[in-house]
Amino acid sequence: MNVLLGLSASNGIGIGKAFVVPESEKRVISSKKIKAEEKPKQLERFERSLAKVTGQIASQLDAVKGDKVQSEIFETYFLMLNDPEFLGDVRKSFESSNYSIEYILNQKTEDYADRLRSSGNAYLAERSEDICDIFGRVLDDLLDFHPFDIEQVPDDAVIVAKSLAPSDTVILSKRRIAGIALTDGGVSSHVGILARNYGIPAVFDIENILDEIKNDALVIIDGISGEVIDSPDETTLSDYQKKIAKAKAHSEKLKIFRDKTAKTIDGERFQLMANIGTVDEARVAMEEGADGIGLFRTEFLFMSEANAKSALGSVHSKVAAFSEENQFNAYRRVLETMHNKPVTIRTLDAGGDKIISSLETQHSNSEEKNPLMGLRAIRLTLANPQIFKIQLRALYRASVFGNLKIMIPLVTSVEQVHEVQAIIEKVKDELKSENIPFNPDVPVGIMVETAAAAMISDCLAKVSDFFSIGTNDLTQYTLGVDRENALVAPMYDEFHLAVLRLLHKTIKAAEAEGIPVSVCGEMASRPESVMVLAGMGVRTLSMSPKLITSVKELLSKISIDELKAISSKRLNSL
Repeated sequence: MNVLLGLSASNGIGIGKAFVVPESEKRVISSKKIKAEEKPKQLERFERSLAKVTGQIASQLDAVKGDKVQSEIFETYFLMLNDPEFLGDVRKSFESSNYSIEYILNQKTEDYADRLRSSGNAYLAERSEDICDIFGRVLDDLLDFHPFDIEQVPDDAVIVAKSLAPSDTVILSKRRIAGIALTDGGVSSHVGILARNYGIPAVFDIENILDEIKNDALVIIDGISGEVIDSPDETTLSDYQKKIAKAKAHSEKLKIFRDKTAKTIDGERFQLMANIGTVDEARVAMEEGADGIGLFRTEFLFMSEANAKSALGSVHSKVAAFSEENQFNAYRRVLETMHNKPVTIRTLDAGGDKIISSLETQHSNSEEKNPLMGLRAIRLTLANPQIFKIQLRALYRASVFGNLKIMIPLVTSVEQVHEVQAIIEKVKDELKSENIPFNPDVPVGIMVETAAAAMISDCLAKVSDFFSIGTNDLTQYTLGVDRENALVAPMYDEFHLAVLRLLHKTIKAAEAEGIPVSVCGEMASRPESVMVLAGMGVRTLSMSPKLITSVKELLSKISIDELKAISSKRLNSL
């Protein structure tokens, strides 16, 4: 028996025979120069390969119809393959160079992927895999290179691999997969997202896994502890089989909490909201018994719309992709789906990466050495008020269809809030003059996700309708730790006394001013941190929809006095 340690990417336990995906041979792309007369034929080959891969993606898209998550992946790939801006750049660079089309395509793909990796946004950074994957398939066809076929994976297998390409994830819906164990892969990657969506246990970041596990070996994936057990002994196997049976029984038991109010054993009520990134996830939130939407991340909507821009490629078509009408329809659908439950929509929270620069922002050509500390979130939209006004108009127009709240990300000063309020007043005046109905009293709050905001939370509370604490960024910024960086990730600690004191200060400032305060970071869903936050006075928590019933169950077993004691112990630790 051999126990391998990694990072939990999707909870649960799975047992099955290992299907080891061999590490792909690296495609070789020559930098050899070509003659001018060879260019027409090379472009023809490129167009054929592009058409062939586009056809394959269209077929895969058809195969996953009805599966919203999988469909979104292949729709994104289809749009990437037809992106006039990227393809035009490839063709232009090829025409002006003396290198092969394979060499130019590879260079442009890597350039774009690098920009996404350095965007300062974890989700967008993970999308760098997408462009490498899809145009990698075009390169494979151009080079007549045939890597491993993921379709060979049988039912009930544990997939063991260095990594899985995003397009390989179609296998997760076509087979009964017992688990996934990878050397690479991020929690926000498509593989991680889909594993959680389908309830497939997954462990990533396992060193040398291809050297350790042999094909057909019996493997246990423990997505709770982050362990992978190779060739377990009979006792271990029996113990885990019992754990699986117990987990299934508990999952059935949790269903009774879907329609129940979240409250402690002594009757203190809580609101459990859902974090969503797409319109369709609002339906899942309702099914899981959410009291509303605590965070709708609109940057994912913007990213999707950016890819959907017209093939005309003009400035007007680029702006149309982010049109007021497109946004209005999306916000309206979420509000209507939630049946007058509160819906908090965060304004655009993204950096100056290519996804947003396709709108030709004022600073779209600037290179930022540290995007996480740069022109992102409210800084970006205040620097580009035309984008901000379009989003605010769409939000206020949608406000008559439900219970809307607007949230501003990465606020660090009272002056920023005043700037936002001034733009909002202009938007209201415009809508009024155009006789467009809207709710003039939509609450406008801020995210507290920096030490600066927490330290002046008493001032910010006077100009905000509510606070939502983003614990992920608050922890990163306070400790100066990038949790995606494996070299320092162990230092990322939400229970660090500095973080807890900033949380406590923010909560007390909101209470003193009489405004609501919620938490929408990952602390809002983990049992130990839920208890600490509740003990500090937080009564609204926002999390992944699938975690709502388990948090309801947790709260039902504990009293407010016990929660306060747990919180006090943490706050007073040295």
